[in-house]
Amino acid sequence: MLPLGENLARIRTARGLTQEELSRASGVSVDTISRLERGMHATARRSTLQALSVALGTDPGRLLSIQPPEQDTAGAEQLRRAVHALDLPDFAEPAEVLGLGDLQDAASGAWSDYLAGRHTELLAGLPALMVDTRRAVHALADDHAAQAAGLLATAYRLTAGLAGRLGLVDLAAHAAHRALDTAAYTTRPELDEAAALRYLAWVLVRQGDLAEAERIAVRAAQRLDAGLLSRPDGDRIGVFGSLLFNAASAAPRQGLPGRADDLLRAASAAAARSGVDRVDETGVFGPRVAAMQAVDAAMRTGNPDRALLLAAQVPAPAGAVPAFWESGHRLHLAAACTDLERWGEVVEHLDAARTLAPQWSRVQPLGHTVVSQLVEHRGRRSERLGQLAAHYGAP
Repeated sequence: MLPLGENLARIRTARGLTQEELSRASGVSVDTISRLERGMHATARRSTLQALSVALGTDPGRLLSIQPPEQDTAGAEQLRRAVHALDLPDFAEPAEVLGLGDLQDAASGAWSDYLAGRHTELLAGLPALMVDTRRAVHALADDHAAQAAGLLATAYRLTAGLAGRLGLVDLAAHAAHRALDTAAYTTRPELDEAAALRYLAWVLVRQGDLAEAERIAVRAAQRLDAGLLSRPDGDRIGVFGSLLFNAASAAPRQGLPGRADDLLRAASAAAARSGVDRVDETGVFGPRVAAMQAVDAAMRTGNPDRALLLAAQVPAPAGAVPAFWESGHRLHLAAACTDLERWGEVVEHLDAARTLAPQWSRVQPLGHTVVSQLVEHRGRRSERLGQLAAHYGAP
């Protein structure tokens, strides 16, 4: 039995509910509950998990088990099968085509999980989202089919981002290519293509193909830049800036710090024109985000003093900034303070990163490295240091 079905049956029984009573309380069909408990569905829609969780007085994470997502080999295999378009009945329930409104809600919920670093919930829900959106693409026609294709492209891009963060780099690359192929059939092919290339460039950086990552990101940004003056909408600016971030990330690793500075200046200028920090599936971009990227770049070039100087100039949020971006910024500051042996500040930044995005920060190699150095320096562990070591997986 899969963990979801096992947990669902156990919690339902502990609540003294029959399957029929849980069905009435949640609005989920008895057939679906039965199939989940018998392990006939590999996963469930996000809306199904939410409805069952509310009815049972628990949270989706408990239904999905407490196993960390980076260790969830079954969940990773389900995600892999979904990306490879193995449209099997155990991925989504029931088999009817969902309406565009329901699909948009599901995609929006998945994006919210991604931003919040809720990797467990995202890993469980993405396979069903891919199957449901593919069904809609095939069943609908004209503009409705194109809207469904846009949601499918979103699902593939989210899969690329999640897989990359869980270390499944080959799967992330395949999902990014799927997103790129799907972009041609959406209502906004130019923008969806650029967004897919953004994820592909990000994956290539993780694979070490730095020159190709920079080339792809810069060319895609240049194509968008040509239309920004005539069509200066937020989505285009967000993708444009994010592409420049990807290119700037690749440049210093090729021994080109000056190139990274030029790219980040261009991104900062675009952020200043936008005047607002915005978060949506096309990009995370704005003045604060661009300033954070400059701090990141200083650390990548081995300049912690400059990183902390730039950090003091990072503006307050002018809008929304994702928790995992704020958490990552704190990890970079912790690394800078480690290099400068400012150990008290290291603890504060590590603690803040953990609080801001618990799931996301726990799997970051930088956090593990920094806290290991901190433990080695301190020798004797305080209660707080022990908690940080346990969170970041330090020995």
